[in-house]
Amino acid sequence: MSKERPPEPLDFFIWTVEDVGLWLQEINLGGYRQIFKENGVNGEYLEGMSMFTTEQILRFIRRCHMKWGDFITLCKELRRIKVACLKGEQKVRRPWWAPSCLAVVFTKVAKRNRQSRVVSLKLEP
Repeated sequence: MSKERPPEPLDFFIWTVEDVGLWLQEINLGGYRQIFKENGVNGEYLEGMSMFTTEQILRFIRRCHMKWGDFITLCKELRRIKVACLKGEQKVRRPWWAPSCLAVVFTKVAKRNRQSRVVSLKLEP
């Protein structure tokens, strides 16, 4: 996305490992930035966490050396982003890689697809 600027919440499912690290800083969980990076936690991984089994959650917590309270904070912040997307509170913008001539087309498609994508995600971790 961009250097040292927090990533856009709307795009959380395409965040890079670096974007996740910046977001962790923003939600006061920056102490986990390096371990998340080492474990390759990106936006796609965060999106999939909503469908983790209890065993997978415990394995993730152990691997990242997370405290339960911090894991709960992480889940609450992810849920907040998903709900904001679902409600349409996040501004749709053209990604940096799309040509400006496709901005209108991208925005229309993104608005239509955003809700179906977010609705498909479980809002509760």
